[in-house]
Amino acid sequence: MSVKDIILNIFAISLIVILPHTELIPNFGYSIPLLLLVWLILKYSKETFFNIGFSLKQFKPKSILIGSLVAVLTLSFMQLIFFPVLENFVVFEETEVGLHAFIKGNLGQYFFIIIMGWMVGGFYEEIVFHGFIFSRLEKMIQGKYSTTIAFIGTATIFGAYHYQLGGAGLINALIVGAVYLGLFLFYKRNLWYSIFCHGVYNTIVITLIYNGYI
Repeated sequence: MSVKDIILNIFAISLIVILPHTELIPNFGYSIPLLLLVWLILKYSKETFFNIGFSLKQFKPKSILIGSLVAVLTLSFMQLIFFPVLENFVVFEETEVGLHAFIKGNLGQYFFIIIMGWMVGGFYEEIVFHGFIFSRLEKMIQGKYSTTIAFIGTATIFGAYHYQLGGAGLINALIVGAVYLGLFLFYKRNLWYSIFCHGVYNTIVITLIYNGYI
């Protein structure tokens, strides 16, 4: 990979991570120009979304079942085992993200967030983070351990991207993001498995928040 390509990829990754937090484009609108940016860079590299694991041809019905099952198991582990144990050693400050207040008692806004949980969380984030960013890091690093280093790098970036959720939210995003990425790699770099896992995970969490359980 040339120096020019490396600079271009670093610029794209930086924009993907930073732009959504600037609130320059509100209401998840940032996802459209950033997906366009990903498409342009892939086109420049003579690649398509297929090369980063996303196309209709790659869809398999079993990805719905497997993704959903992994989502339930992951959420159960994080909420019933991981955090209860971790909180014996670490005290997390409560972070108000506004989601509970936004959807509480408002069924319409609850369904809106569910849809966004799929469109932005399930599709957009899986494509740009575990498809695009992971593959760019892997190409830039190269060598024997490129996949391992890219995996750690992507999981770290994904966790840091969710810093606004507080310390517990950041750790949760890092670990759960690693699960999504692991699922993607295990199933021969097919994003549909992680898309359904991410979407179902978000749906359950949003529903638990709506009903006051989280």
